[in-house]
Amino acid sequence: MRSVSIIGVGTTNFGILEGMTIKKLASSACNRAILDAKLDRGNIQAFFLGNYIGGILEGQETLAPIVACEIGLQKNVACTKVEGACCSAGIALRQGYLLIASGVYDFVLVGGVEKMSGASTAKNTEALAAGMDKDMEGYTGLTFPGYFGLVANRHMYEYGTTIEQIGMVSVKNRKNAVKNPRARFRKEVTLEEVLHSRLVTDPLKLFDCCPIADGAAAAVLCPTEMARSFSDKPIEILGSGHGLGHSTSYAMEGPSCTATVFAAKEAFQMAKIQPSDVDVAEIHDCFTIAEIVDSEDIGFFERGKGGPAVEEGLTQVNGRIPINTSGGLLSKGHPVGATGLGQVYEIVRQLRGEHENQVQNAEIGLAMNLGASGLVSTVTILRGVH
Repeated sequence: MRSVSIIGVGTTNFGILEGMTIKKLASSACNRAILDAKLDRGNIQAFFLGNYIGGILEGQETLAPIVACEIGLQKNVACTKVEGACCSAGIALRQGYLLIASGVYDFVLVGGVEKMSGASTAKNTEALAAGMDKDMEGYTGLTFPGYFGLVANRHMYEYGTTIEQIGMVSVKNRKNAVKNPRARFRKEVTLEEVLHSRLVTDPLKLFDCCPIADGAAAAVLCPTEMARSFSDKPIEILGSGHGLGHSTSYAMEGPSCTATVFAAKEAFQMAKIQPSDVDVAEIHDCFTIAEIVDSEDIGFFERGKGGPAVEEGLTQVNGRIPINTSGGLLSKGHPVGATGLGQVYEIVRQLRGEHENQVQNAEIGLAMNLGASGLVSTVTILRGVH
């Protein structure tokens, strides 16, 4: 297996982007990544584009080849749309990584995109719920807020996690977003405001839930041995994991997403490092409780210690393991098909020493992307190329 590096990244802002179609969003992020890579687009051999609900919300499918034509890729480029619910972009990145690592291609463009603001809340809710097993829980009316409400209640019951600790995730991430121009929400909130915001699904309040968003992100990959020819600050992919979880909540073994456990184990084994070696992480905080559970599933904290870790400040920008220095999904917004590469974009900026909330001496970063009700997860470990 060849070593693979990221030589260019690009993103749009995340938020309500009026006048931007799904094609324009994806094209903008991809063009920015190609320009950042200083690569002639004629060298790109394959393109993977993550997207979850473009067909449902925008009535647009066959997105990868459509975007490829828009940005002027060659006609011999293999183009594939990748769908894995909210994990779509994370999977797109992994597909590009594997094909370069195995020697099939040398230059691959990967992206993710979603356009959500043009649809009603009801339509977005229906579309997002398509990621659930309709034959089982889907027809009961369970939605993702309901699912993570169950997870929160179980975590509180088993480990004594408090509603205040859960709310502190929102306070931390909103504070981090103040400096991030790519985020949808850039205003701090107090714990009191979080706890007294409108109830969505017990025990989660409005400020415990990430907002929808429009947005896109992209990256250009190549063999590490070639990376220095294009970038002064290439970022090596040390490890890549992709895990499978449970399709129903009643099959879960406690408040944990086994897909993340498996993906993290695979990525760390490939990278030959431990969770304690990670300097900065972007993890999937679609809900406040998700960040706490993610941090335990990855191995940053022991089971039941994720809540106290937030309370003790261990996940702050200057903490033991800074988590979601970008503001996370809770602040940036969650354009579901784009989120995984949006996380990678933030980690690349950290490892280049260019982030608005820069972690001092950050050398190793981790991006963790979750899909559906914990059904699928990817973990990517990155390091600056020395």
